[in-house]
Amino acid sequence: MNIEHIRHSLAHLLAAAVLKKYPKAKLGIGPTIENGFYYDFEVPHGFSPDDLKEFEAEMRHQIKEGLKMEGEKITPAKAKIFFKNQPFKLELIKDFIKEKKDLSIYSLISSINSSLKTINYFSDLCRGGHVDNTNEINPEAFKLTHTAGAYWKGDEKQPQLQRIYGVAFSDKDELNNYLKMREEALKRDHKKLGPELDLFIFSPLVGPGLPLWTPRGTLMRDLLDSFVFELRNERGYVRVDIPHITKKELYEKSGHWDKFKDELFKVKSREGHEFAMKPMNCPHHIQIYARKQWSYRELPQRYASTTKVYRDEQSGEIGGLSRVRAITQDDAHVFCRKSQISEEMSKIWDMIEIFYKTFGFELSVRLSLRNPKEPKKYLGTPAHWDESEETLRKLAKSRKVDAPEALGEAAFYGPKIDFIAKDSIGRKWQVATIQLDMNQPERFDLTCISEDGKPERIVMIHAAIMGSIERFMAVLIEHTAGIFPLWLAPVQAQVLAISDKQINYATKVLNELLSAGIRAELTQSNITLGKRIREAQIQKIPYVLVVGDKEIQTNSVAVRNHKRGDEGTMPIKECIKKLQEEIAKKEM
Repeated sequence: MNIEHIRHSLAHLLAAAVLKKYPKAKLGIGPTIENGFYYDFEVPHGFSPDDLKEFEAEMRHQIKEGLKMEGEKITPAKAKIFFKNQPFKLELIKDFIKEKKDLSIYSLISSINSSLKTINYFSDLCRGGHVDNTNEINPEAFKLTHTAGAYWKGDEKQPQLQRIYGVAFSDKDELNNYLKMREEALKRDHKKLGPELDLFIFSPLVGPGLPLWTPRGTLMRDLLDSFVFELRNERGYVRVDIPHITKKELYEKSGHWDKFKDELFKVKSREGHEFAMKPMNCPHHIQIYARKQWSYRELPQRYASTTKVYRDEQSGEIGGLSRVRAITQDDAHVFCRKSQISEEMSKIWDMIEIFYKTFGFELSVRLSLRNPKEPKKYLGTPAHWDESEETLRKLAKSRKVDAPEALGEAAFYGPKIDFIAKDSIGRKWQVATIQLDMNQPERFDLTCISEDGKPERIVMIHAAIMGSIERFMAVLIEHTAGIFPLWLAPVQAQVLAISDKQINYATKVLNELLSAGIRAELTQSNITLGKRIREAQIQKIPYVLVVGDKEIQTNSVAVRNHKRGDEGTMPIKECIKKLQEEIAKKEM
């Protein structure tokens, strides 16, 4: 049973159910997505939870009726007549005609008395990929989950539609397991936990997609970035710094202007010069490499820069830290000879494995290649692409990993290795990338002087370990449920005095922790000890150190770990040593 066909068929059943209750609803599109499907509708009001229950019941009724699903090609003229009251379908028909794509219609058919006569129950503009009969769908293995607003074609200038999301699986157990995971995911939602843990906020006066980082959140970002640069520093990378705006000519030469000009924030100077807020860093790093002529003996040159880039994302696509307009990249570029590609890419691969293993992520890889059927989407010659893609295949083979190939997922200038991280509740996230670029060195005429004294074309490797710090933070918050490893926790230890009588001793403990490089705070005793311990639990502070008269007499602290609970009483120096060792090991 093809689960994609089931999900696609359910999208049609949903549209039929909505039209049954709201005959004047205008239909958008209804594709499959990961784990399910959605359908967009224009209706005069939002859908209620009761609506979703009613639609689900109607869909189950349709499934049990055993409706046939039949498709046929249709002429543009006939399609326009059939969908004359569906403006979004008419617009799609025009698009398909312009793109020279075939038009077809798919119908749910209800048989009468097993005769040849049929009733056209519901028809939709669609190319197929469905079950033959609705009785192939398990009526207990799907659920409509929620609604959201969505602009038609993702354009905020277009009408806003109501989107209904659904999930679907082969059987009820799979559905229930997914719903449990989803419930857990909602508890871990970084959009909820981030502000609760005082890591970041969004301000309506600053604007959507532009997060503001608090002292705690900024500390975490800096710690993560320092960890990445430690790994890079060990492998010969040096820091560089670049501006946030650039003349459009730089991106015209690199090829980014034609590709991304509609997604750029543009700035005009008083003299009328056009600049862009940089959406990527590679052309700037290229200019640093191109400042002088290099000998082959001086390669590789490895530049690293953690800096923001800016993209004019549409409002409907922005969500928490996962999709923002100001993106902090831990970006690096290696300029090297072809003979050095494998070694340099292996070093990057090593860094990625070390970094993600530290946080307990399980990694897999994917080779993202060009789609040979769409050559206009990519820079450079087929020969460059063939060579680059084969280099990545050989690297993956040398690492002895299974690396499925995804056609059409390459960057427009070169193929890449995408790393997929599996988190603690089983979800997969695309995180780090290694990209091989033979095209921009060609466009900017980047060379080194070879052993024979002649210019030799070099290649360029793009590498981001976290990728986007914002997106990585979102993934990490949800992966850990906000319970960060000790080395990364903004507050590593909370000191609590049982009463005001022990405040002087608690302050002494605090100062010893701070002197030892441990991030600690002291909570005053204006509320009960139990409430203060609960507050520390809510803030997910790794260690709570309680002091009373007994601890004063023995120069000790009572240690409570967020995950493990009470760990007994120990001398202050022993406690500090324990925390320092855990921090140094970067243990989860």
